Amino acid sequence: MNKRRWIVGTACAAAFVAFALIASVAASPSAAAPARSAEGQRPTIVVLGDSLSAEYGLPRDTGWVALLRKRLADERIDYSVANASISGDTTSGGRARMPELMARLKPSIVIVELGANDALRGVPLSTTQDNLRTIVEQAQQGHAKVVLVGMYVPANYGQAYTQRFHGLYGALARDLNVKLVPFLLAGIENQQDMFQSDQMHPTQQAQPFLLDNVWPVLAPLLRPRGR
Repeated sequence: MNKRRWIVGTACAAAFVAFALIASVAASPSAAAPARSAEGQRPTIVVLGDSLSAEYGLPRDTGWVALLRKRLADERIDYSVANASISGDTTSGGRARMPELMARLKPSIVIVELGANDALRGVPLSTTQDNLRTIVEQAQQGHAKVVLVGMYVPANYGQAYTQRFHGLYGALARDLNVKLVPFLLAGIENQQDMFQSDQMHPTQQAQPFLLDNVWPVLAPLLRPRGR
């Protein structure tokens, strides 16, 4: 399988863990600050993710979530976008934050981009799956539609593990009847120049590709303009 690695150029799992921890330390409470609804009655899309969605290493407002906000505005689709992503976050962190986010923002759509840091830190797959299931169910209980974003882990984790890890996203999507983005980094995973010097986090130039991977799955869930 060509996509066993979710990032190119990684020498070993230890390097992944080290950079994941750096991203976690670099995160600050302000990382979640954009997740505040000030747009009145406009329906809200909440992105619950980690450094791949939190603009780690990028100029402000250049990540794929910011590009999503711009595309909605350009196409006159009347949604607000709240980026509740935090670098270094795990599914446990996302699960803990979900009740407050749902109560405060009352989103119409939740995009869940979490799980990679679980694998990097050795979290059991059963725990990751249970956390993601709870996050999705919390969103559904709040009457929000859900887009689950799939990921891969480094090839050196072993083929069996990488397949099981990626497979849990598809299994959850089928079981909970939610939409699935198979792989956020599809199309750039083997392009070294699309990643920052750590060879894990996509560059600013790569962000439109990430949005283009999410958009075809998200777009059918959006309320038609003028309604």
